[in-house]
Amino acid sequence: MNFLQRIGYSNLLLLAFGLLIFRYGFLDLQAGLPLALKHGHYIIMVLASVLIAAGGFLINNYHANEDKASEGKVYTTYALLTITGIGLGYYLSNCIGKSMVVIVFVIAAAIIYLYATSLKQMLLVSNFIVATAVAMGIIVIVVYNLYPIIVPSNQVYLATIFDLMLDYTLFIFIITFILTLVYNLRDTDADYNSGNTTLPIAIGKDRAVKIVFALTLVPLALMLYYGDKYLSNLIWSLGYGLLFMVAPIIYFLVKLWTAKTKQDFNHLITILKLFLLFTVISIAVITYNININA
Repeated sequence: MNFLQRIGYSNLLLLAFGLLIFRYGFLDLQAGLPLALKHGHYIIMVLASVLIAAGGFLINNYHANEDKASEGKVYTTYALLTITGIGLGYYLSNCIGKSMVVIVFVIAAAIIYLYATSLKQMLLVSNFIVATAVAMGIIVIVVYNLYPIIVPSNQVYLATIFDLMLDYTLFIFIITFILTLVYNLRDTDADYNSGNTTLPIAIGKDRAVKIVFALTLVPLALMLYYGDKYLSNLIWSLGYGLLFMVAPIIYFLVKLWTAKTKQDFNHLITILKLFLLFTVISIAVITYNININA
């Protein structure tokens, strides 16, 4: 496995893209919203997030495919990536005059390390931790860009922004949680041999598939609810949501019900990753649609 694969480069690209979309496709287009981080500093924030995530993927892949001969090199590289990421986060926290906000990067790094080294073997705990770590990407945006600019005069306005980003955080958490369960379904044999207690091992693959199916109905219901309540007058956003979000989830549900082989679950994983990408892009589509209707 080469270095780029070890650090999960495709997932890192998705993370970086998502952080950039939330800035330039949403926050920068909000009237009267002077973000705490300037453009150059925001890019550094993205880099810090990517470095910490890369360290997490590296240590996780090492523990999944242990090679004692490379242990020293892996841990040295992990430490370099993680410490550099946290260091950049600390630099940014001082730039905005809120030195303690670096704690979000420290917590993210700690969560990822605990998952990779010890909690991976615990039933559902590992799934929850991974989903939390992914969702923290949006929390980093809020903490570094919005928290420092809160004053009494803009609290109501920022509360609306916070609510929307919280909705996205929750939604991404749910989808990532489901994605981790599909990974468990794909890797049942390997997890069993490694001593990991995943949901398919605990209750069987067939029952686990039914639980994942039921869980996936939650984001589908949320999309239909939000589409009806908030997007009924935004034709472009509604069309995008139906074509690129509702349709893929329905397709996922159909394919999940008949999935048996590793290839089947790999296909489902790809669908969910594309869905996460479409979810991130949706914030820019909705913002653009609102602006052209204004």
